[in-house]
Amino acid sequence: MKQQFKCVIATLSILSASISLSHADSDVQQLQQQVLELEKSLKNLKGEINRLKAQQTPVSKEGEPNQRVQQDEIVQSTNEDLEDNAEQNYVTQAEFQGIQSDLENYKYQVQRERDTKTALSTRQLLINGVVQAKASYLDEAQRISPNAKNTSLAVNDRHSSFDLGAVQIGFNGNLFKDYNQGRNLDFNLRFGTSPQSGTNNSYLNLLDAQLIYNILPTLSLDTGRLTATLGQQLLPFGQEVQATEDLKPTINNALFSLPGYGYGLAMREVGLVLRGDAFPTVDYGYNYRSPMLSYAFGIVNGNGANKSDDNDDKNFVGRLRYTLPAEYNSWLRELSFGVSWYQGKSNLFDLSGAEASFAGKGDVLRKGFDIYYNHHPFGATYEYVQGEDDTFVHDTGGIYNRKSESHTGTLFWNFGEQFVKGFRNQGRYDDWWPKSYQSFYRFDKINRDKHADNQSIDIHSLGLNAFFAETTKFQLNLNHINNEITHQKYNELVAQFQYGF
Repeated sequence: MKQQFKCVIATLSILSASISLSHADSDVQQLQQQVLELEKSLKNLKGEINRLKAQQTPVSKEGEPNQRVQQDEIVQSTNEDLEDNAEQNYVTQAEFQGIQSDLENYKYQVQRERDTKTALSTRQLLINGVVQAKASYLDEAQRISPNAKNTSLAVNDRHSSFDLGAVQIGFNGNLFKDYNQGRNLDFNLRFGTSPQSGTNNSYLNLLDAQLIYNILPTLSLDTGRLTATLGQQLLPFGQEVQATEDLKPTINNALFSLPGYGYGLAMREVGLVLRGDAFPTVDYGYNYRSPMLSYAFGIVNGNGANKSDDNDDKNFVGRLRYTLPAEYNSWLRELSFGVSWYQGKSNLFDLSGAEASFAGKGDVLRKGFDIYYNHHPFGATYEYVQGEDDTFVHDTGGIYNRKSESHTGTLFWNFGEQFVKGFRNQGRYDDWWPKSYQSFYRFDKINRDKHADNQSIDIHSLGLNAFFAETTKFQLNLNHINNEITHQKYNELVAQFQYGF
């Protein structure tokens, strides 16, 4: 016990000397803090000594020296633990001020990065886009003769050209988030441009401007969906019209979807469209959801993008799609059949005079049927569209009902793992993406007037797509075109590099 009290006295002496030295250099407040620390350490030391006294038991004289040695070792270990705890629990004022300074510097750095290098928005916002850079070569020179009304369409002996395909930038976000049932209110805004011939109208034009409200809850994958989309949007007609750029195998779009020779179904319309699905098949292991029924019905102006209606008649569009309810591993997965319908009125004009004159209204009707099958590595699609358009005939002063039809079929074969959703969902570091390739054949035909001769255009296409990043692909297409309207047959080689963000 004498050795224990000597340790206590030595500790008190050292601490007393420390207090006397610090008293000369510190203020009263620092001295009071050190006194409190000393009292706390002394209290802990006394408690440990009392614990050791309580553990002492009578031993023989032969065991007393060993007992004293054990007690001395315990007291020494206790003192070392107390010193370590004191060093761990307390910091100097200079160290504390240094931590405060580093924290303020970090807060300033984060705020500066946010203010100068971060795009800010009032609500949740996602910016995305796509850019297509392509080059083409034709083995027959293209000539477009100018006419009396528009001399800007002249193209003279052109075999090759560099072009920008679809250049788009979009903004998607949330305006209201429903945490209870997922009835969110979202928005979609997109601008874009496309190649122009003989004109300088290459500015960004408004493509999509929509408000999207989820009428039914969306928190569970195994329940149906129903959304209402108000604004300018693509028509829910067929497969080709609604496919995004990253999912289209060919560089050129199907003829029936384009204006001019086609029906212009890929042009945006302003209106209200309800989209939904029912009876979904869900595989949570593969993050797979496939509704058995998908539907869309809408009412639009029917005269193009970003325009007020030019008559008092609205156009109606509808689509119904049935998908076989198959599991993810079934060979029948993604086999679907769809029907589409579009009907409305358009203004007719007599263009024979110096100025166009109004000649009444005509019916516009589009009916479509499509088949879709995509089961890695093989896939096939087919789409048939039938159209009826009333046109004004100046010679007879009557209205002619022009009937047309279109066939578009695609066969493709995939090499690689990108097309398997399970591989895409794997968490990998940095910019890892499975390299994949897709070869395809497409047949595209349209007959502009079934009751007239030389009104067909046939296009046979062979192509290869290389996917080497999540949003990047390289496309190579070889097209053989037989245009009976212009009496031309030629081949076209097109290479395109597409990237998105």
